[in-house]
Amino acid sequence: MTLLDRYIARTLLSAVAMVMLVLVVLGTLFVFIGQQGDVGVGRYGMLDAFEYALLSVPQFALESFPAGALVGALLGIGVLARSQEITVMRASGMSKLRLSLAALMSAALLIGTALLLGEFLSQPLGQLADERKAFAKYSNISFAGAGGAWIRDGDTILNVQGRSSMAQFGGMLIFDLAADNRLAAVGHADHALALGAQSWQLQGYAESRFTDHSVTSLQSSQRSLQTAAGADLLQLTIADPGALALHTLYKGIRYLRENHLDDKQYVFAFWSQTARLVGILVALVFALPFGFSALRSTSLSARITLGVTLGLVYFFLQRLVESGTLVFNLNPLLLAWVPTAMLAAAALLLLWRVR
Repeated sequence: MTLLDRYIARTLLSAVAMVMLVLVVLGTLFVFIGQQGDVGVGRYGMLDAFEYALLSVPQFALESFPAGALVGALLGIGVLARSQEITVMRASGMSKLRLSLAALMSAALLIGTALLLGEFLSQPLGQLADERKAFAKYSNISFAGAGGAWIRDGDTILNVQGRSSMAQFGGMLIFDLAADNRLAAVGHADHALALGAQSWQLQGYAESRFTDHSVTSLQSSQRSLQTAAGADLLQLTIADPGALALHTLYKGIRYLRENHLDDKQYVFAFWSQTARLVGILVALVFALPFGFSALRSTSLSARITLGVTLGLVYFFLQRLVESGTLVFNLNPLLLAWVPTAMLAAAALLLLWRVR
């Protein structure tokens, strides 16, 4: 890496770091504000909410990295263009390809940072945030059993077998214990929908209740269940694929395929995270044409507006694709790359139009 390469990289990385700092501060503030509805439940207080927001920073930074890289790269290229430094570089014989390689070196450092966040910080800190919040809110609940989503709430033991969304869970087993710890009843629901912090709607419910001399059976399409074990506590034992590290997702996909189980959510989460990493590289390539020819005269405010707009479009398009792919049973491998592919096509078109 030459001195000029280091200068370009330092300018781009400084701009991206500044934008990411602003995004992280705003994201932390929004998470903290969003926690206010839970403050006062159990032992969950303001300091706990602030701690939760801080522990959520790596996950938020990872998700917003492509958008932050896009805005920062546009600002960094703008600084070089407005001071005519790119013009001098081009006049001294530096080609568009050489400039692109210098920008790609910066992208490699950013991708490395994102990988460190995703593989070593995001998942454990996110799980720690959820655990500390849940145990602060539900201090009277204990986990029972060595594996799976087994939770005990007083004389009720719940076992949740899977999750399809933030509030929709798969099959649930409910065990009711008598005062002397004898099994009083066992029930099974095909699906469990979290209606609130302490309320569940069980669908496809069947129950067997035991007495000294008989067993009574009950079947119902729906049943309401009141328990202090809310959906946020059960999520501790059923990980959201979108919050897992790439190496964890890869192992999970292999396990599911070897056992002939549905791996669609994990496949989509794996490729979606991979596409976001590639999106960092594409964002820096997209910014390069704005340092050439007539595009370099674009004002700073116009660059900020364009960068923020494109960043928000990319961010929300990624969220839309993540939601729609699983809901409408679409191809996860193909759609995970849609936002990044669209940004890459725009970047290549702009580079091709530069003379």
